[in-house]
Amino acid sequence: MSTLHLGNSFNPDSSAEGNAAQKRCSYNDGPRLLADIGGTNARFALELGAHEIVAPRTLACAEYGTVNEAIRQYLTLAGVAGIRHAALAIANPVDGDLIRMTNHHWQFSVDQVRRDQGFETLLVVNDFAALATTLPDLSADQYRQIGGGSPRAGAVVGLVGPGTGLGVSALVRCEPRWIILATEGGHTTFAPADALESEILGHLRREHSHVSSERLISGPGIARIHQAIHALRGVPVERLESAEISRRAQAGSCDICVETVQTFSGMLGTFAGNVAVTLGSRGGIFLGGGVIGALGPAFDQLRFRERFQAKGRFEPYLATIPTFEIVAEQPALRGAAKMLSEHLVGPVHG
Repeated sequence: MSTLHLGNSFNPDSSAEGNAAQKRCSYNDGPRLLADIGGTNARFALELGAHEIVAPRTLACAEYGTVNEAIRQYLTLAGVAGIRHAALAIANPVDGDLIRMTNHHWQFSVDQVRRDQGFETLLVVNDFAALATTLPDLSADQYRQIGGGSPRAGAVVGLVGPGTGLGVSALVRCEPRWIILATEGGHTTFAPADALESEILGHLRREHSHVSSERLISGPGIARIHQAIHALRGVPVERLESAEISRRAQAGSCDICVETVQTFSGMLGTFAGNVAVTLGSRGGIFLGGGVIGALGPAFDQLRFRERFQAKGRFEPYLATIPTFEIVAEQPALRGAAKMLSEHLVGPVHG
């Protein structure tokens, strides 16, 4: 199993260290640039050789007017120049040259960015497609099981992840390889599973003609759930960011914050169960994204699993499907690296 090196391997302000990294790069054409770009943060790193990813740095998307500015800033901080090959995993549909981000204002032409940066190769892929690429390579200590069930070898594997949005992907075995399904399943219509969720949905419909799953099952969705519960209870709304709701829920200092996270956990369980029955994910459902880890012990694993299985006559079917939380650091960067390597080598047959 490969190791992802995500320590701060060199001083981000030192071009001398950047030059040293370039010298020890095992690729003949120099280091490769990797990025995992979400609606809130853009995470960058360099790949010096197979499975050797160094110099991670996270930049806040809101601080940069364009993706070009963020790329230039990272390369300056990392002290590297002359990058020839790069891969961006982005939280967005990728279909053609023009990219318009769903949860951020950046939009760009892939070819224009490639020419602006002087890259020979710029591969842009869906972030959850990149994350799904890593699933077959995860070691046992890079994920943990929630609830029961056992994976069936060679069966479809599903991937769900709440972050700034709600990502969905899957892997389908086609010997000798896995085929990645890049989807936009987070934008399916939200389906309430109890009375409170129906009331929350009704509350959000006053503002949105279509309430997608990611409106609620995401980082920003936690704040929307919190505000809706206040409004439904007739309690003056305290507008809190999701991070503060999580902090208070973990501390047990706010009953509505605790209820908010419990409600979120149930909604995610229902959604993950829907993905499992839709795809027939007998290989398991993996949970990625940044939200679950940030919630820590406030995330209600029991409620998540109960709701995952709560599909009436299909509860026995879902009880056999395992659910796993990914705990590996920055796995989407490794997925982007793998996809870039395969792209540079060309199609693999047989």
